[in-house]
Amino acid sequence: MRLLAGFWRLLVGIKDGLVLVFMLLFFAALHAALTWSPPRNTGSGALLLDLDGTIVEQPAERALFDLGGGAAAREHRLRDVVRALDAARTDGDIKAVVLDLDRFLGGGQVALEQVGAALDRVKRSGKPVLAYATGYTDDGYLLAAHASEVWLNPMGAVAFTGPGGSRLYYKGLLDRLGVNAHVYRVGAFKSAVEPYIRADQSPEARRANEALAGALWTGWLRNVQAARPKARLAEAVADPAAGGRLAEAALQRSLVDRLAEREAFTEHVAKIAGEDAKRGSYKTVRLDDWVAAHPVKYGGGKIGVVTVAGTIQDGEAGPGTAGGETIAKAIRQALARQELKALVVRVDSPGGSALASERIRSALLEAKRAGLPVVVSMGSVAASGGYWVATAGDRVFAEPTTITGSIGVFGVLPTFEASLAKIGVTSDGVRTTPLSGQPDLFGGTSPEFDRLAQTGVEDMYRRFIGLVATARRLSPERVNEIAQGRVWDGGSARQLGLVDAFGGFDDAVREAARRAKLDTDDATLVYLERQPSWWERMADEWRRPEDESGGDVLALLGTRQTALAWSAVADARRLASGGGSIQARCLECGAALPPSRPSVGLLAWLLTKLPL
Repeated sequence: MRLLAGFWRLLVGIKDGLVLVFMLLFFAALHAALTWSPPRNTGSGALLLDLDGTIVEQPAERALFDLGGGAAAREHRLRDVVRALDAARTDGDIKAVVLDLDRFLGGGQVALEQVGAALDRVKRSGKPVLAYATGYTDDGYLLAAHASEVWLNPMGAVAFTGPGGSRLYYKGLLDRLGVNAHVYRVGAFKSAVEPYIRADQSPEARRANEALAGALWTGWLRNVQAARPKARLAEAVADPAAGGRLAEAALQRSLVDRLAEREAFTEHVAKIAGEDAKRGSYKTVRLDDWVAAHPVKYGGGKIGVVTVAGTIQDGEAGPGTAGGETIAKAIRQALARQELKALVVRVDSPGGSALASERIRSALLEAKRAGLPVVVSMGSVAASGGYWVATAGDRVFAEPTTITGSIGVFGVLPTFEASLAKIGVTSDGVRTTPLSGQPDLFGGTSPEFDRLAQTGVEDMYRRFIGLVATARRLSPERVNEIAQGRVWDGGSARQLGLVDAFGGFDDAVREAARRAKLDTDDATLVYLERQPSWWERMADEWRRPEDESGGDVLALLGTRQTALAWSAVADARRLASGGGSIQARCLECGAALPPSRPSVGLLAWLLTKLPL
C-alpha cells in the first residue's frame, strides 16, 4: 500500500507541475497579447541598423516554443537591410544612417559586400553613415569601412583574425567508443567525411581549405581597402597588439575616426537627426519598424524568386532550411497560377541531401518546359547540392567571393557492434539474401551492402558530373577534373566555366526580365516562400535588446566562436541524422557562412526574464 501511495503522490506531483507550467505559458501569452503591437514607422530621424546577431539570406523559422537566445539570437534578412538603405537615399524623413555593431556577429561575405555597396549609395546621396562599436572584428569592420565616420569606444579595439580556424576530428573518439563509421564517398577533395576517418585533415583538404580561406581574405582586403583607402590594414594585421594601446593604435592607423563614449556619439547623431528628449537620445527609425511599415508586395509579380537558403533536406521545411518538397511545391503552385514570366533562383546553401537537391532542380526544369527563363543568383555559398540546383539555370551569376563547386557526394553510416561487444552485447540472426537485415547497426554491415552503398554513391556522382557537363557545355572528363569535391571561389569558378558572369541579385533580375521580354518597370517580383507568422513577428519584437551597450573585442570574438561551435554541433547532428542518405554537402563552406543560432526553449527563455 505504501508503494501505491508513493506512486499516487508522484502522479499528483507531476500533475501539479504540468499545471504550473501551463499557467506560466498562459500568462506569458496573455502578457504578450496585451503589450505587443505591430511595429510601425516612427517618423523622421536616423535609420538605425542595430544589427544584434547575423545577416542572412532567409531567417530561420521560429517555432512556437523556440524563442531564440544565445549567441546568435536574431537573424536579419539581407534584402530587408538593402531595401531600407536604398529607400533611405531618397526618403526626406531619413537624415542619416547609424550602424550599431556592438552585437553584430557577421554574415556571409557576399551578403556583407552587398550591404556595403548599399551604404556607399547612401553616402553618394549626401547623407552621412555613422558607425559605432566597442570592438570591431572582420565582419563588423567590413560594414563600418563603408561608413562616413567610424567611432570606437576608448576602451575598445579593432582586431582582424582573417578566415580560418580549427575543426574537430572524431576518429580517436569513435575508436575509443568502438563506433565503426562506414564512409562511402567520391572525390579526392570531398573532405566532409574526414572527421570520421582521420585525426587531421588530408593534404588535399588542406590545399582546398587554404585556397578557400585565401580567396575570402583577399576579397575582404580588397573591399575594405577600396572603401577606406587611408586605413593601414597591413600594420593592423601584422601587429594586432599595437604596443598595448589598442584604441589609440586604431585611431593612428586610420581604422577609426573618433574615440568616444556612446553618449558622445549619441549627442553627435542628435545634432544631425534631431533630438528625442523623451528617450534622451536621437530620433530613430528602427530597421524592423521600417520593414513592417513598408512590406514587400508579394502578389502580382511577374518574376518569381525562389530562395534556396540553408541546408537542403528531404521533405518539408520552414524558412532558413531548404526543404526539397517545400520548394518544389511552391514552384509548381506558382506555375499552376500561370502568372509568372520568369524565375530567379537565389542560392545561399552549402548543399545537403542529393535527392532533395534533385527535387528542386526537377521543379525548375518544369518551369523551363513551361517557357519560363530561369536565372540563378549565387549568394555567399552555392556549393554541392546548392550547385546541383544551379545547374537548372539558363544563366548563372556569382560574385568573386562566392564559394561554389564542391561537386562530389558521400554517405556516412555508423554501426555499433564493437561498442556493444565491450559491454557484453552481441547479435545473431538468419538471412535469406545477402542484404537481409542490412544495414545492421548492431551487427555491422555486410560486404554486399558496402558494395551497394559505394556503388550508389558513385552512381550519384556520375549523375552529378553529367548534370554539370550538360548545363555548362563541358565534357564529363573535364568536369571530373575540376570536380572531385573541390571548393572554388567565384573568380576561379568563372574561369573554369562553372558560372557565367559576375553579378548580384539585381543583375539576375535584369537578366530574367530581358529573357522574358519584360520592361524594367514591369519586372515586379513575387517571393515564393512562406511569410513570417504573427508569433514570429511578436517574438522578434520581444527579443529587441534592452540596452545598446556591447562587450569589448575579446567578448565579441569569444561570442562569435561560441556561435561557430553551435554551428559545428548542428553540422554534426545533421550529418549523424542523415540516416545514411547520400549527401551532396560542403562542410568546409562553413567558413563563408554566418554562425547559426542555437535553439532555446520557451521555459528557459522565460527564466531569463524573471527578476531574480
